[in-house]
Amino acid sequence: MSVDTAAVETVNQEFYTAIENADLDRMTEIWAEETGGAQVGCVHPGWPIVSGRAEVLRSWALIMANTPYIQFVLTDVRVMILGDVAVLTCEENILTAGDEGDASFAAGKVVASNTFVRTPEGWRLWLHHGSPVLQGEDEDEEGEEETS
Repeated sequence: MSVDTAAVETVNQEFYTAIENADLDRMTEIWAEETGGAQVGCVHPGWPIVSGRAEVLRSWALIMANTPYIQFVLTDVRVMILGDVAVLTCEENILTAGDEGDASFAAGKVVASNTFVRTPEGWRLWLHHGSPVLQGEDEDEEGEEETS
């Protein structure tokens, strides 16, 4: 594993840790500063695109303020680096507080693409895009592959 790949994986894990800990200060450090009119962006599952650093950070503040508990287990993590841009794809296996109060939990899966840019401060997040995975699709797809 290259030094850059390890660094991208580290900042990616810090991104998810910041969400879990509702650490908006750390989240602010992880997102890239905008330069030359280029805006960072974020697509939360089920949301329209959020553009601009201030709006992206505001969206995370709202999520953190309204999420009593969340935990991520990342699987199928893959990193591709081309010059000063890195794309990390992964599956977010999510456990969160359920609608029934403190004693209930809900689980889900999101596939995510996180694009990072190299800055003088290190790798910083430029674009996060999460798409929900419908429950039950895995079994259907596996069954189709086996019968093909």
